[in-house]
Amino acid sequence: MKRRLLLAVTGAIVLCGLVAACATVPITGRRQLSLIPESQMNAMSFSQYDQVLKESQLSRDAAATAQIKRVGAKIQGAVERYFQQQGLSQQIEGYAWEFNLIESDQQNAWCMPGGKVAFYTGILPVCKDDAGIAVVMGHEVAHAIARHGGERMSLELAQQLGGLALSEAMKSKPEQTRNLWLGAIGLGAQVGVMLPFSRKHESEADRLGLIFMAMAGYDPRQAPKFWERMAAGGGQAPPEFLSTHPSDETRIRQLNEYLAEALPYYQPR
Repeated sequence: MKRRLLLAVTGAIVLCGLVAACATVPITGRRQLSLIPESQMNAMSFSQYDQVLKESQLSRDAAATAQIKRVGAKIQGAVERYFQQQGLSQQIEGYAWEFNLIESDQQNAWCMPGGKVAFYTGILPVCKDDAGIAVVMGHEVAHAIARHGGERMSLELAQQLGGLALSEAMKSKPEQTRNLWLGAIGLGAQVGVMLPFSRKHESEADRLGLIFMAMAGYDPRQAPKFWERMAAGGGQAPPEFLSTHPSDETRIRQLNEYLAEALPYYQPR
């Protein structure tokens, strides 16, 4: 089994080199496998997001909801400004930004491909203020901007469905493909060979998120403080090698290292 997985991943990497099925992550410049058109990822995202909203209870706290939308709009503006400055605006043309607050005790938030963001009310006490929300918002938006979902889905298709095109996979194996897609965008759990790669995505999103929040006028030095609060209030965390996220200690150390890159973008507004 491990041999087949290794061969599948190796084949995908070779394919990336042969047919130029690669993209470049903004800011970091990392090359990534990209076998799925962004338009397809976005279309699935928009449909799933609408379903999540229908099945969830949106917060009735007008002030908190407005806060999420306000910070979200500033992060959106920073992203769009960065891409415009780099002459890359076409890369986010298909985005349909949306920011919603869902009533739930979960200390969580996420951003689907195409800019569909959800925060859970349970994370707001840890965020404390706009800057704390910007830490989380910048990180989650960075996952979408870096196309981590598409990259993970490309690898999943190569590993589990033999490199089958997404459109064909949806026709022949719709339930399996949907589950793979949910896992690829971070709404499913996966254990095994993909874990180290997921931690790489988390660290990359931290780095990009710091820059986006700084460009939006939020002090990136608040990011390590947010994770210190998260670590202080959390329960027993799993060992880092069993988690798709870096340990709190690793994340805080890396964020402090990334500050030198992010601070030049920071201008209080």
